[in-house]
Amino acid sequence: MGRHADFLVIGGGLAGLTFARRASRHGSVLVLGKKQPDESASDRAQGGIAAVLSAGDSFESHAQDTFRAGAGLCNPEVVRTCIAGGPAAVQELIDLGAPFSRAQDAGGQGFDLGKEGGHSQRRILHAGDFTGHEVMATLLAAARSTPGITLLDHLIAVNLIVEPAGGGGVRTCRGVYALDQRTGRVETFTGGCTVLATGGAGKVYVYTSNPDVATGDGMAMAYRAGAELANLEFVQFHPTCLYHRKAKSFLLSEAMRGEGGKLRLLDGQEFMQAYDPRGALATRDVVTRAIDRELKKRGDDCVLLDMTGLAPDFLTRRFPNIHQQLLAYGIDMTREPIQVVPAAHYFCGGVRTDLAGRTSIPGLYAVGETACTGLHGANRLASNSLLEALVFGRRAAEDAVAWLPTAPVFPAAPREWDPGDAVDADEMVVVAQNWDEIRRSMWNYVGIVRSTKRLERALRRVQMIREEIQEFYWDFLLTSDLVELRNLAQVAELVIHAARLRKESRGLHFTLDHPQPDDAHWVRDTVLQLGPRGAPVAVESPLPYGWP
Repeated sequence: MGRHADFLVIGGGLAGLTFARRASRHGSVLVLGKKQPDESASDRAQGGIAAVLSAGDSFESHAQDTFRAGAGLCNPEVVRTCIAGGPAAVQELIDLGAPFSRAQDAGGQGFDLGKEGGHSQRRILHAGDFTGHEVMATLLAAARSTPGITLLDHLIAVNLIVEPAGGGGVRTCRGVYALDQRTGRVETFTGGCTVLATGGAGKVYVYTSNPDVATGDGMAMAYRAGAELANLEFVQFHPTCLYHRKAKSFLLSEAMRGEGGKLRLLDGQEFMQAYDPRGALATRDVVTRAIDRELKKRGDDCVLLDMTGLAPDFLTRRFPNIHQQLLAYGIDMTREPIQVVPAAHYFCGGVRTDLAGRTSIPGLYAVGETACTGLHGANRLASNSLLEALVFGRRAAEDAVAWLPTAPVFPAAPREWDPGDAVDADEMVVVAQNWDEIRRSMWNYVGIVRSTKRLERALRRVQMIREEIQEFYWDFLLTSDLVELRNLAQVAELVIHAARLRKESRGLHFTLDHPQPDDAHWVRDTVLQLGPRGAPVAVESPLPYGWP
């Protein structure tokens, strides 16, 4: 029969739990987690939360830094709303007991605010170099002790349930079909409203800082349901991921450069000043392209992040987790430079939302990395991601609470999942092969530097793979690997389509065929939607979304 709650949240990271706690004051909340709660990008976040907390800082300064990073595509209203909401959102975490680092020179009374690339002020609130883990532990403890919140795990969402509702017959989201990874059964979950908080899609690339769960599930489901997606061409590659044969996806925080770390070539030469006067503290798009160019020019496999100019006791105190992890790989950052390479890190685009987190489908909200709010523009400013998750998690909850009493009524219960004639898969090598081919095609052709020819090659390969996956999807019973592969392929195709549309270079999207920005034509979002023939089409749509 399935399960129902007033508020159905898909994803248990920072944005999802923030929504859940606020909404639980007004109704029942069901949170569906794909894996264990600590297997999320939120939990891995090292740097911190960008927020205006010091007397020498200002909302306008933070806003201007965000605008500069976003390369002309940030929505000014969203930027100022999000930044203004930062202190209150952070204070809620402080009140819950989140152990943010205190300043040593202030007797432990004030917070130790860090500085990262693109920021003009020290405004990064952090808990050592393990901010995401500490914040998530705090929120999880609070959620588990909050009446009305039910946390379920090992459930991977398959498809949104979108059906006509009310007298007007408007297609409205009423829930999701989700695969229970322990039983293999697809269950039905419904809610008065449904919230996508499923994170990003870094696993669409070979090299990524993201956890294995980041397969673009929310974006792909929303697209298949008919929602608008925006700015998927803007994929942020973090400049400094550890280059080591035993390290799968270990990120070296931007705060390391913020505290004085240097980027060097293998011969020891600093190189960033040749690309930007801010040097190693330029925005991520600039630093990543500079590293990529130097690697291609010299034929090297990596560059160096050199922390040896800083006091060893400071490094071990400021970056205790990173220091211990590096020691486990045989690297002592107090004595030797660290080999690093860029890796896919964050999707600035996603399911398009308004200031309340509403998508173009009534009853469906999106928060966190799976959403495109307009905050990041063409390139996210460091540590604005956790800020966005907190502020928009709260804003979406407030809107959902107000909307719920007016939500349309569905005439009948949704259909249960029907597997049809599907049978157990006997050739999972097909899944593994297609997974690998998608990720390598995306890395080689739709990566840091693109071209029209590369994008066309990638599109042909991905479309062919998607056809094969679709056939496999209908013939065989679902597994988590098949669900993720289907979503990954869909997101890959959408990224390629968005990149082909944007005939300029801006922020994170750099193409050799159009190396300059085109302000006359492209200071606008790239919005895609499922077309009548089953392929993505570019659309123009006003915000905010007016739900019935």
